Amino acid sequence: MNKKWELINTNNEEVERISKEFNISKLVAAMISNKGLKTTEEIEVFLHPRRSDFHDPFLMPDMEKAVSRVIKAIEEKEKVTIYGDYDVDGITSSTVLHRFLKECGLNTNIYIPNRLSEGYGLNENAIRKIAEDGTTLIITVDCGITGNKEVELAKELGIDTIVTDHHEPSEELPKAIAVVDCKRKDSTYKFNSLAGCGVAFKLTQAISKKLNLPEEKSLKYLDIVCVGTISDIVPLVDENRTIAKLGLRLLNQTKNVGLKALLESTGYPKINSTTVSFGLAPRINACGRMGHADEALKLFLTNNIEEAKELTAKLNGYNQDRQDIEKKIFNEVQEMLNSKEEQKLPCIILGKENWHHGVIGIVSSKITEMYSKPSILVCFEEENIARGSGRSVPGFDLHEALEKCNNHIKQFGGHSMAIGLTIETSEFKKFKEELEEYAIKEEVSSIVPIIKIDEKINMQDITIQDIKDLELLEPFGEANKIPLFQISNVKIESIRTLSEGKHLKMTIKDDGKQIDSIGFNLGNLATDYPIDSKIDLVGNLEINNFRGVENIQLNIKDLRHSIL
Repeated sequence: MNKKWELINTNNEEVERISKEFNISKLVAAMISNKGLKTTEEIEVFLHPRRSDFHDPFLMPDMEKAVSRVIKAIEEKEKVTIYGDYDVDGITSSTVLHRFLKECGLNTNIYIPNRLSEGYGLNENAIRKIAEDGTTLIITVDCGITGNKEVELAKELGIDTIVTDHHEPSEELPKAIAVVDCKRKDSTYKFNSLAGCGVAFKLTQAISKKLNLPEEKSLKYLDIVCVGTISDIVPLVDENRTIAKLGLRLLNQTKNVGLKALLESTGYPKINSTTVSFGLAPRINACGRMGHADEALKLFLTNNIEEAKELTAKLNGYNQDRQDIEKKIFNEVQEMLNSKEEQKLPCIILGKENWHHGVIGIVSSKITEMYSKPSILVCFEEENIARGSGRSVPGFDLHEALEKCNNHIKQFGGHSMAIGLTIETSEFKKFKEELEEYAIKEEVSSIVPIIKIDEKINMQDITIQDIKDLELLEPFGEANKIPLFQISNVKIESIRTLSEGKHLKMTIKDDGKQIDSIGFNLGNLATDYPIDSKIDLVGNLEINNFRGVENIQLNIKDLRHSIL
């Protein structure tokens, strides 16, 4: 599908002012202006976040109650269980809180549910098992905000619960000792988009303050907190940016044995947000997806180098398994989409036996990106049960769609852009038809994907120093996207595909200057653009370092024939 290119209207006077005041290049100043940052204080915090930029943790709802109860548990050496989640955010949250409390003299147990057999969040069987082990306090991390029944059960079994979470609460909060969540309607905290590990970190900050511990006691875990924050795709602004920016500095010299071993195994020459997003996160998440989240947790908790190497090898193995399964499912989906009837439909809803429900969400994401359509992939399992994952496009609220088309759904959850659901296999066809009708009524097919372009640039003017200057804007992520540039009316000098036709590789030329460019997953466009044709491109600028030689490279996000 063709995408709409939309150029951001840059305020040139603002750019001049920012450039002079902060002694930065006009290119970087333009990117800052485009983000809507105006005041000196806003820009200073964005460019140079410091420890003093962290908000007071006691402004969080119920933080005082949570801290008092944890200190009581420390003083009385209670048996405490941290209840986490199987993704990167949950694993890092559990690690940070466990390691911090251990230094405070409290050795906690950690319970991570199995994604394949237990699913997300608190469950009754787990609560009963934890009770049998003699736990008197459960602290949830990255989950628990909707676990009303389970918290009630824990109370009946003699267990207090502290909920720390960052997800949306339902109308009624769990009746826990404390519910620490910035998304509570009564929250007065200055920022409400922390990741789960960010909330766990704020709890450690608050405990440190109450016990008059040195600031370093909690800040030293920022390397792990930043991994969870960047991986969970929360907006990298405000306190999340401070966590990510300061945490990446620590990550470059991390003392966590397991994290260091995993970093080294990724092969990334530089440690930045890209390393976390594409090197660390998939490997850690693969453990949970394949039902082995405990291995990732062990890696973060070990102090033994040999054990760290062995666990790293396992994580890399699970990630390879995940990639193989993902590729197989993706190819099967592509075959099913060869049908002309399927191609005409406004959304992609497909189901098959033997698909791995821990992996189909990634495939759904890729399918949505490729076809610019909402997609739901469903795995038909035993006993007439089918589990699925879906992804949407901006402009179509998938969660709302399921609320309107819930006649054939057993249960579902998620948000506007991503959902998980369970239906009966026998109801799949009716569900598919109902949702397709809804998508037609909502005119999903008329939604055109928009690419926001930061600036049009001339190929002659791009320098390696410009690209290095842009590093000031890192770490990139949600709500702080990597800048996109448009280059127009350039000639294709050479063009070919890589990885069996998957990727596009081009050399573009303008007035004697050549730049290499790469388009990931754009290999199918190669035959549309012959050598010597004139094209316009949108992409981000990179430095390709090959054998010690630095060259400019454009990472293509979209291209079209030049109309000049």
